[in-house]
Amino acid sequence: MKIDLRSDTITRPTPGMLDAMFSAHVGDDVFGEDPTVAALEAKVAALFGKDAGLFCPSGTMTNQIAARVHARPGEEVILHKLSHVYYYEAGGLMSNSGLSVCLLGGDRGMITAQDVADHINPDDLHRPRTAVVEVENTMNKGGGAVYNNDELAAIGEVCLTNGLKYHLDGARIFNALVVTGQTSQECGSLFDSISVCLSKGLGAPVGSVLTGDREFIRMARRVRKVLGGGMRQAGYLAAAGIYALDHHIERLKEDHQRAQLLGKTLSQLNWVDEVLPVDTNIVIFRVKNPLTAAVVSGKLASEGILAIDFDKQSVRFVTHLDYTDAMLARTIDVLNTMSF
Repeated sequence: MKIDLRSDTITRPTPGMLDAMFSAHVGDDVFGEDPTVAALEAKVAALFGKDAGLFCPSGTMTNQIAARVHARPGEEVILHKLSHVYYYEAGGLMSNSGLSVCLLGGDRGMITAQDVADHINPDDLHRPRTAVVEVENTMNKGGGAVYNNDELAAIGEVCLTNGLKYHLDGARIFNALVVTGQTSQECGSLFDSISVCLSKGLGAPVGSVLTGDREFIRMARRVRKVLGGGMRQAGYLAAAGIYALDHHIERLKEDHQRAQLLGKTLSQLNWVDEVLPVDTNIVIFRVKNPLTAAVVSGKLASEGILAIDFDKQSVRFVTHLDYTDAMLARTIDVLNTMSF
């Protein structure tokens, strides 16, 4: 039995999702003629109480488009130093948009309203103008950490007071919403723009939707074209996203429950130094010196279990749509019998 816990991006479409894809009505979306893409964009916009949406190949592209629309070259983005937008998007803020970054610390990859207020640059010609604040929810590098709703609202107030745009990297936003109980529209009301990923916990094969007001999306569509993100008969992919939104949100709780059982098991092993709190579907654990993450992941791989080395001492598991109870039982059995 091969068990892949490297990411929730490795899932394959379910039979129902494949049926939806094969039966999709399509057209040329660059001409604005793909009805299924239009339906997906409208669906995501309505979910978050926004005017419009834009379907893109990836969450990296939606994040990068948002930054380019919200800010001009030479301006600054405030974000956590472990944010996906900075840490995993290949320097895109700089190379795509010419933006400076103000990198903040914060527990488990999360920032606070006070952090933001303290780092807004004064009107000084020597310093870049602060233009955008970006947060990630859930926070990947923080072990799937979920922001407190009140804190997100407080950051939004700081942005509003200071004329800053507020962007959410919602790569796993539905994982957060099923934990907090906040509605998607309540979440959407806090932000100027949101990137909603369909290919992680929701299980679609490709795609993210950027959502915001109508003028923002009009400008975003132009930037998508510049970046090569215009797709033709993309409705086959959009149909998978619609199916995921209709069928795969509530089941995220199952992923969370399995992750919590993995975290509990790991916390009882004598070669594990620390397990980050398990809020959602991501489990990050640190191994004790002189043991390394590479040794642990290598031994897991020899048992047919794939994981990611997050740094020299840390390993990441991510539960997902294709990770079953039988796989969970096998993983726990392997962990309990491993010794170093």
